[in-house]
Amino acid sequence: MATVGTVADACSELFVESAIKDIMSHDHYQTGLRQNRNRHLLHSVKVLSHNLCTLLKIPHDPVALEDHFKDDDEGPVSNQGYMPYLNKFILDKVQDNFDKVDFNHMCWTLCARKNLTKRSLLISQEDCFKIWCIFNFLSEDKYPLIIVTEEVEYFLRKLTEAMGGSWIEEKFEDYKGQMNAKQQCLSVWEFIELIGIGTFSKGMDRQTMSMGINEVFQELILDVLKQGYMFKKGHKRKNWTERWFVLKPSHISYYVSEDLTEKKGDILLDGNCCVESLPDKDGKKCLFLIKCSSKSFEISASDKKKKQEWIQAIQTAINLLSMGLPAPHQESREKRKDLRRKQQIEQEELERRMKELQLANEKKQQELESMRKILEDASRNAAEEKRRLQTEHELQERYRMDLEREKMVRQQMEEEVAQKSSELDQYLQRVHELEVMYRKLEEALDDERQARQDEETVRILQSRLLEEEASKRKELEKIHLQQQKAISETEAEKMELEQQRIIKENALQDAMCQLEHLEQERKQALQQYEAVMEKLEKAANTTKSWKDKVAHHEGLIRLIQPGSKGPQLITNWGAAAFTEAELTQREKTWQEKKGSASQVQ
Repeated sequence: MATVGTVADACSELFVESAIKDIMSHDHYQTGLRQNRNRHLLHSVKVLSHNLCTLLKIPHDPVALEDHFKDDDEGPVSNQGYMPYLNKFILDKVQDNFDKVDFNHMCWTLCARKNLTKRSLLISQEDCFKIWCIFNFLSEDKYPLIIVTEEVEYFLRKLTEAMGGSWIEEKFEDYKGQMNAKQQCLSVWEFIELIGIGTFSKGMDRQTMSMGINEVFQELILDVLKQGYMFKKGHKRKNWTERWFVLKPSHISYYVSEDLTEKKGDILLDGNCCVESLPDKDGKKCLFLIKCSSKSFEISASDKKKKQEWIQAIQTAINLLSMGLPAPHQESREKRKDLRRKQQIEQEELERRMKELQLANEKKQQELESMRKILEDASRNAAEEKRRLQTEHELQERYRMDLEREKMVRQQMEEEVAQKSSELDQYLQRVHELEVMYRKLEEALDDERQARQDEETVRILQSRLLEEEASKRKELEKIHLQQQKAISETEAEKMELEQQRIIKENALQDAMCQLEHLEQERKQALQQYEAVMEKLEKAANTTKSWKDKVAHHEGLIRLIQPGSKGPQLITNWGAAAFTEAELTQREKTWQEKKGSASQVQ
C-alpha cells in the first residue's frame, strides 16, 4: 500500500509540474492550450511508465498506454485517468524482485523538488530521502499517506537512541498537544521539516544526526538487524581479516569497509543454521562459530560484549527464519497498527455510545422540560384544588351532620332488624321442629301401612287354611260314607274291605295327623295374628300421639283414624308360615293322595 501511495504522490506531482512548465513556455497560451498540454503530458507519462517498468523489472507496453487514453478528450493524461492504467498495467504485475531503494529514489526525484521546504534544514538531501523512505514504511495504509503521532514518537525515540541522546517525554507531549489541537497526523513533507529543523535534536551536530538517520534507515528500510567490524577467518589461507559485517533477516553480508562499496561475500541463513561460542585460540579472543548447511564461519569480535550481542542477533535471525516471522521492526509495526485499529474501533464504539448517551440526555432534557410544564400545570391545578377542597370541606361538614342523623336512624333500624331477626330465628326453629315432626309422622304412617299390609297377608293365609280344612273335612266325610256303604253292601267283601278299611284307616289317621298339624298351624297363625294386632294397635297409638302433637302445634293436621275392622282371615305366621307357592304345592299333593285313595276303593 505504501508503494502505491508513493507512486500516486510522485505521478500527481509530475503531472502538475509538467503542465505548468508546458503552459508557461508555450507561445500560443490561449489558442492551443488543451492540445499542447495533453501532448506534452502524454510524453511525460510515457517516460514515467517506461522508467517504472524498468525499475520494477516488468515489460513495458507503450501501445496499451496510447489505447488507454485515445478516446478521452477531457483530460486524458490527468492523474485521475492515469491511476487506473498504473494499477492495471504496472502495479498489478509487480513481483518482489526489484530494488526498492532505486524505486524510492525515482519517486523521490519526481516529487521532492516541488514539495520539499525551502527553509534551511539541518539535514542533507540524502537524509531527507531516507526520512521520506521511513515515512512510507511507517505511514498508514490509505491514500494520501499520513503518519500518526504514535509512529512519529516511535521514529523519534529510535533516532534519539541512535544519536546517543536522552528521550524527553515532556517535550514530545507538549508537541503532541500542539499537533492534536490542529491535526492528529503529518504529511511526509511536514514530517521531514519536523526532523530537519532539529526540534528534538538540539545540541546534536549535523554529522551525528546524519549517522542516527542512517542507522534508523538501515534498520527499518534495509532490514539491518546489526552491523559492525569483526575479524573473519579465511577458508583457504586460514588468515584473519577485518571485515564490515551487515546482518539481515536472511543473510549476513561482509564488506571491505563500512562504505559498502566492495562486497566480499554472504553467509546465507536458514532454520537449520546455528551459532556457537568458541574458546580463545591462535591468539584470537571472543570467538564464535556460524554453522550453515554448506560452510562454517569462524568470527572474532572486538570484546565479549560485542560477541554476545552478535550471537544473540544471529540467533534471533535464525529463530525468525525457522518460525517464518518477519523482521522485528516489521512485526512491531504490524502490532502497533493492529493496536491502533483496535483503539479506533473502541473509539468509534465509545463515540457511538457517547452519541447514544447524548441522545438519551437530550431525551431526558425533553422529558424534564415536559415534567416542568406538567409541574407548572399541577401547581395551578393545586391552587384550584385548594379552593375546591375548601368548598368540599364545608360540604363535608354539612354531610357529616346529615350522616350523624342518618347514623342514629340506622341504629334504630338495626335494632328493629335485630329484633325481627331474633323473631325470624325463633320462627325458623319452630318450622324446623315441625319438619322433624312431619318426618317422624311419615315414618309412623309408613309403619302403620306396613302393619296393615302384614295383617292383610295374614288374613289371606288364614282364609286359605280354613278352605283347605273344610275341603279336607268334606273329603273325610265322603270317605267315611264310602266306607259305611262298602260295609253295608256285602259281607263277603268284609275281609277285603277290612283290609282296605285298615288301609283307609291308616290313610285316615294320616289325614287326621295332617289335620291336627294344620290345627296347630292355625293356632300358631292365630297367635301371630294377635301379635300383629297388638303391634298394629301400638302403631295406631303412636300415630295418634304424633297427630295430637302436630295438631297441638299447628291445629291444621287432621287425625288419621285407623282402618275399618272387617272380617279377618287367620293364616299361619312365624315359624310355621309358608308362602302361597308352598300352599299350592301342598294342595296339589293332597289331591294326588285323595285320587290314589279313590282308586284303591
